[in-house]
Amino acid sequence: QVQLAESGGGLVQAGGSLTLSCTASSRMFGIGLSINSMAWFRQAPGKQRELVASMSRGGRANYADSVKGRFTIVRDNAKNTAYLQMNSLKPDDTAVYYCSAYTSGSSRYWGQGTQVTVSS
Repeated sequence: QVQLAESGGGLVQAGGSLTLSCTASSRMFGIGLSINSMAWFRQAPGKQRELVASMSRGGRANYADSVKGRFTIVRDNAKNTAYLQMNSLKPDDTAVYYCSAYTSGSSRYWGQGTQVTVSS
C-alpha cells in the first residue's frame, strides 16, 4: 500500500500562483517497491477527471495542452515527492486536484484531492 498526502490548494485570484505538493509513503519503499511515475489530475464539477501533468522517474514531463507554459511539475525522487507549480491561473483551472503515483508493482494510487479555486 502507498499513501499519498497532498497540500497546497486554496483560493487565488486570476493571474496568481499556487504550488501543490504530494508526498508518497509506504513501508515497502526501499525493499522492492518504488514509484515509476507521478502525476497530477484534476476534476471540475460536472467534468471528467483529466491529466494535468506527469513525470517519469527519469524526469520526462508531459502536460495537458491547457496548462503548457503555465504549470510545471517537479519531482524529488529521494523524497518521493512531486510538486505542481501553477502560474497565471485562470478561473477554468478551478477544480479538485489529485496526485497519483504509479508504482513498480504496476499499481496506481490516488491522493484525497485538494481544492483549487481561481476567482475572476
